[in-house]
Amino acid sequence: MAALLNEQATGVYVIAATPFTDTGAVDLGGVDRLVEFYIEEGVHGITILGVMGEAPKLTDSEQKAFLQAFLARVDGRVPVIVGVSNPGIDNLAGLAKTSMDAGAAGIMVAGMPGLKTDEQIDGYFAQVMAALEDGTPVCLQDYPPTTTVHFSVDTVNRLIGAYPDIVMFKHEDCPGHRKLSRLRTAPETDGVRRVSILTGNGGLYVPQELRRGADGIMTGFAFPGLMVDVYEAFAAGDAEAAEDLFDLYLPLIRHEQQIGFGLALRKETLRRRGALATAKARAPGPSLDAADVAELEALFGRLKAKLAERNIERPNGI
Repeated sequence: MAALLNEQATGVYVIAATPFTDTGAVDLGGVDRLVEFYIEEGVHGITILGVMGEAPKLTDSEQKAFLQAFLARVDGRVPVIVGVSNPGIDNLAGLAKTSMDAGAAGIMVAGMPGLKTDEQIDGYFAQVMAALEDGTPVCLQDYPPTTTVHFSVDTVNRLIGAYPDIVMFKHEDCPGHRKLSRLRTAPETDGVRRVSILTGNGGLYVPQELRRGADGIMTGFAFPGLMVDVYEAFAAGDAEAAEDLFDLYLPLIRHEQQIGFGLALRKETLRRRGALATAKARAPGPSLDAADVAELEALFGRLKAKLAERNIERPNGI
């Protein structure tokens, strides 16, 4: 079993896709190949049942079966965070317990849509944290484009101060670079306990976010090994080389960030890379037509040419 998530967590936590068969059933038989793909890409951790994992489209029993199969295959080699956000707090707490019992390193919780004020956010998380078993490590997810919940810096700091089990913050506000800077410096300026900060937004702003002090990246980009290389170059002090490498992949990163439709692009890329048997997204979900495939292949072609110019080994699947 991997160690529990803590405030020192760093690196690339890839958001895993959920594999489906061509008929739309959860492909539990495909979990092994997906896990091994991510491990071979060198990720430092994995997040499952996130937005990219199509968690809201899975039944409770499907979620439990998937997380148990996934955690069993990982077998403690890297920490796994399970997204447990749910409108029902009892359901949230139940999935959290199932996750931790199965070997998860921690859980991820976002604000429930409909929370409009700091007082409402405080009240909601008071109920959530009371429902969780003591010692359950929590990643607090800030993703207003999806949840419509906006965390002020003061609210985030207040939650961190009130609940020691919040050990990680996932920053996905946009625009949010100044917010990230304020959160990162809060331990020095406001005396707030330091927690790990990982960033999302599809990886669009990774160089800027790492320069502002983020501890790592949590995104579902279909080339997680690239994110690992970029992160490790930054961590080694070679920020310019890291950003040069990132720039080569930026057109694909941007292309994948099309709201909703990007899921189809990611799953098709993961299929081509051998991580998934099919690119199926559960209904209602996007799929690619011939023009979409041609666009993706053109971007792959440009990436291959750029990598060849710089004598950089290209990833499989393109």
